[in-house]
Amino acid sequence: MPVTAAPSRAPMRKVSLRNLGAHKLRLFLTVLAVVLGTAFVTGSFVFTDTLKKTFDQIFTGSSQGVDVRVVPENQASLGVPLELADQIATLPDVRASVKYAGGQVILIKDGSAVQTGGAPSEGEPYFPPETAIGQPIEMVSGEPPAREGEVIINSSGMERAGLEVGDDVDVLVPNSGTVTVSVTGTYDLPVDVGGFIGVQFVEQQALDLFSDGDHVSRLDLAAAEGVSQEDLREQVAALVPDGFDVLSGSEARDSQQNELEQNLSFINYFLLAFGAIALVVGTFIIYNTFAMIVAQRLREMALLRAIGASRKQISRSVIFEALVVGIIGSILGLAAGVGIAYGLRIVLDATGLGLPGGALALEPRTVIVALAVGILVTIVSAYAPARRASRIPPVAAMREETSASSDSTRSRTLIGAVIGVPALALLIWGTEYTGQDGAIRVGIGAGLLIVAVLLATPGLAKPAIGALGVLSKPFGATGKLARTNAIRNPRRTAATAFALTLGLTLVTVIGVLGNSAKASIDDLIDQGVEADYVLSGPQMTGVPGVVAPAVERVRGVEKAAALKIAPAFIDGQSITGTNLDGGVNGVIEIPMVEGNSDLEGSSVMVDEATAERFGLAVGDTASIERPARDGTVDAEVIGIFERNNLTASMVLSDEAMNALIPAFVQTTVFVMVLAEDGTDAAGLRESIEQAVEPFVVVQVMDREEFKNSQAQQINLILSLLYALLALAVVIAILGIINTLALSVVERRREIGMLRAVGMHRKQVRRTIYIESALIAVFGAVLGVVLGILFGWAFVETLRDEGLRILAVPWGQVVLMLFGSAVVGVLAALWPANRAARTKPLEAIADL
Repeated sequence: MPVTAAPSRAPMRKVSLRNLGAHKLRLFLTVLAVVLGTAFVTGSFVFTDTLKKTFDQIFTGSSQGVDVRVVPENQASLGVPLELADQIATLPDVRASVKYAGGQVILIKDGSAVQTGGAPSEGEPYFPPETAIGQPIEMVSGEPPAREGEVIINSSGMERAGLEVGDDVDVLVPNSGTVTVSVTGTYDLPVDVGGFIGVQFVEQQALDLFSDGDHVSRLDLAAAEGVSQEDLREQVAALVPDGFDVLSGSEARDSQQNELEQNLSFINYFLLAFGAIALVVGTFIIYNTFAMIVAQRLREMALLRAIGASRKQISRSVIFEALVVGIIGSILGLAAGVGIAYGLRIVLDATGLGLPGGALALEPRTVIVALAVGILVTIVSAYAPARRASRIPPVAAMREETSASSDSTRSRTLIGAVIGVPALALLIWGTEYTGQDGAIRVGIGAGLLIVAVLLATPGLAKPAIGALGVLSKPFGATGKLARTNAIRNPRRTAATAFALTLGLTLVTVIGVLGNSAKASIDDLIDQGVEADYVLSGPQMTGVPGVVAPAVERVRGVEKAAALKIAPAFIDGQSITGTNLDGGVNGVIEIPMVEGNSDLEGSSVMVDEATAERFGLAVGDTASIERPARDGTVDAEVIGIFERNNLTASMVLSDEAMNALIPAFVQTTVFVMVLAEDGTDAAGLRESIEQAVEPFVVVQVMDREEFKNSQAQQINLILSLLYALLALAVVIAILGIINTLALSVVERRREIGMLRAVGMHRKQVRRTIYIESALIAVFGAVLGVVLGILFGWAFVETLRDEGLRILAVPWGQVVLMLFGSAVVGVLAALWPANRAARTKPLEAIADL
């Protein structure tokens, strides 16, 4: 008997390429899944790399010519003493020194604050060319400031504020009040930093506005000719006492860049997380596609086996197709990712969020990661179908029909149950813990439970869709046929539905967390805030320190207490507390466990967790280490209270606060206003608004408005998360379209037979619509159930952070379930029309 030679690799590859070319629509849908995932990963890297590169240029320019920089170790410090700065400046190897005093400012034009979109707005001293270190600023028009009351502003800041040289403008300095200045000139920056506003005063006025007159923010030094940065740094370090950092110029630049990288890492991780979600959801589509390709090409592969193709060659041909899809998708995803980064910057600029300009940065690492991730995900997704293809026996070529039926799902369901039971137990056990410990346990349990559900979904598909079949009963025979089609291949149905399950699980978790956060904040304000009005300012600057005294002078105001943040240390461990001018009584209700809340002298209250952490009891003396200066502040512990997010973990008396942190650098978050008994609320509000009118950034709110303002911040975050999670849902919808389209091809003869025996085109379309809707609702129900379960567990772990109320957004849940059915119908429009156009005789004759 002659031996048939096995086909070589080249012909097999040619077969794979021709197969891809012959099914362009299938190729497009599969490639699209890869593109969407890799594009998000690429876009995140390009966006953050661009920001980092631009900021690197800014930092290099800001420290150009600086050989040594002296800064306080803690930013809450008063700064570098002028006496010390003058002493350092006399060192023989110091060629020049610059005493820098600067801080945040707000420009006020025509009674309104000039918006920067989140970019810094800073005031700083102007240094003439003869005293400046490094390259002097480049004047564009006008003259430098020569006396107090004169300033220069960067060109883009002038344009943003609508100012011209010669105009007068008000400048609000948070801890000093408002000053009126005249703009004498404009200057340009080496790099345009979006909405950045830089206001430069004469040196003495900057010192008056941004320091206590005896300190500066930092000291920059230039070395004499022939003296290295390290040599000068060692000389300066010998003079500087503890509590200050002495950095070389290169170390100062590295420090700024490292701080930037840490700040940008959140954005990067955030975007990468959603890129990963897109890839995971896309994996189900790719897997489903290749699984169906194998099922539809059963006879073709069996014939290849019959003429001598080995199992390895069959599996390699499928893997080769996946490789081609992965390469094409990754390259297109790389290009799309650059477009996403560019579009993201345009959108953020359009919304007023000032970002630095500059060309997009496409690093080699980004290209490698995008290609590697896209190709790897595609090949891994195709591995199982490739193995299944290699097991096709040659005798299958004798069959007239391909079999798309799935193997028994019993083993998968059992494995899912074995994983799911302990996973659920771990998730529930994790809720007994709080903070990071609880979140880690719940996270691991949730991850394992998702894997368990993934394995068990094919086994769940038949009973679940059977139960959902109640929805299809009104459609009679077409509804029954649709339900049968939906459960005919449970593996395929499960893979299609689970992509939507994963997306809606994440959406539901975010919804539960957001709703619970808003409900908890509302309860906290209702139960904890006794003040009649709350004054707030911009998130970056807070409320100017001069506001509380101005409001307290208003007739009808009993108390205007500034709520301030108090960073400190106990036993070397960081701790955050608060201070309210005049104490908390009458302004905030704090549930006491022991002791009282009468803060007098040098005293402090701590919450239960802090008392246990440091072994403190009522009557003890807490030794609180200063963050800004040497030494400690001894404060008597007068009370222990339940955790309250309004007051952090420690509340200090006025005396303890002022001893701990200098008044000049204290930050006011809110001002709580308590009205005198019998005062007309509407009239008092009007008087308070008039008092804060000079401070245009201050907003006056009653308790209900204060709750709404906090809810708006949560809604803004939720909107961003939902927008990004929409990508996963869109990919899942594409998966439904893809699966149905391939299913129509697979069932072409069956549909032709139905048409031949009298089924109308609209009945064919209706069958596909109902089938798609059942699959979508099945996936949505699974996602909602998992999302509520995970949301509850995470809320429990955050109870010490103030999330004490579980609030499920039931309206959103119902909307998602209804929307899923609609999505299922919409996703089926094109496949259903394609099925309806099937010609009976051609389909029956298609062997």
